[in-house]
Amino acid sequence: MTESSTVEPGAASLLAWYDRHRRDLPWRARAGEIADPYRVWLSEIMLQQTTVQAVIPYFLRFLERWPTVEALAAAPRDDIMAAWAGLGYYARARRLHDCARLIADEHGGRFPETEAGLRALPGIGAYTSGAIAAIAFNRPAAAVDGNVERVMARVYAIDEPMPQGKKAIRSRTDNMVPTDRPGDFAQALMDLGATLCTPRKPACGLCPWRDTCLGRRAGIAETLPRTAPKKERPHKHGFTFWLVRPDGAVLLRTRPDDGLLGGMLEVPSTPWRDVAWTLDEAMAHAPLSGSWRLLPDVVRHGFTHFTIDLKVAVLVGETTSGAGAWHYPDDFDALALPTMTRKVVRHVLTGR
Repeated sequence: MTESSTVEPGAASLLAWYDRHRRDLPWRARAGEIADPYRVWLSEIMLQQTTVQAVIPYFLRFLERWPTVEALAAAPRDDIMAAWAGLGYYARARRLHDCARLIADEHGGRFPETEAGLRALPGIGAYTSGAIAAIAFNRPAAAVDGNVERVMARVYAIDEPMPQGKKAIRSRTDNMVPTDRPGDFAQALMDLGATLCTPRKPACGLCPWRDTCLGRRAGIAETLPRTAPKKERPHKHGFTFWLVRPDGAVLLRTRPDDGLLGGMLEVPSTPWRDVAWTLDEAMAHAPLSGSWRLLPDVVRHGFTHFTIDLKVAVLVGETTSGAGAWHYPDDFDALALPTMTRKVVRHVLTGR
């Protein structure tokens, strides 16, 4: 084995690459600027399980509407949920608001600067606390997300299947974090995974670690990280009830805060279950008794862990009752409607 084959990848070469190729992102401080903890935190919460391109317009709208953590804390919950609609994983929006309130009320509007302090806040886990501590406060903390896991698994040829391989990846990353510029190092790793060390067809020839990457040398980089076979997602069934008032308003209700789509508006529905509902069974959950008409076809939607088919029943009649709130379809765009609910709306109004 030659001497060059034992060289370890280092932070210096990655930072030099980052200085030339860093992405220009709206939440990222420019070279020489001090990062704004509020922007860093807001972006990191939005980026959880969501792509950069999807997040950018939401981030800019939030920042324009609520430029400080105090402004976000003072906003009504419904406004936060409406602004978040379409970004998915809605529990993040509830925890975002809870966190803003806690920081404003109990921390004087200042974010804790340590990983431990940040971990104590709603919605902030191991990755997010490391990212905020490093980027916003220049603490020597590791931020290990999916992009970083892919990079480190390839650089060190860690072929233990995930999630078992996470421990070794975390250890390698912790040991590499420099005391100088840890925030830039965290962002450099993110950029490397997002732009060069991509899941398919990584651009190894452009990588600053190409000469020290053990996965590239072994010809297995594109196969890493290894994952266990994915289980087929369960499939569920539900019924929704489109109840229309004489003036055209539609009954919507707010889902409980806990659970999937918590705090979001929905067309009233049955519980979701593994077995398809008959119309007679579903009527026990209808917001009002009457001659409900079943629409043809179903609304199909996919969540991370399961898919669902929703049948839709419609009732138009002389009624002003029903548990929930009445809204006109022309106003739906301004409401906190998750994607699944918008699919139901489109199915009723357009037949698609």
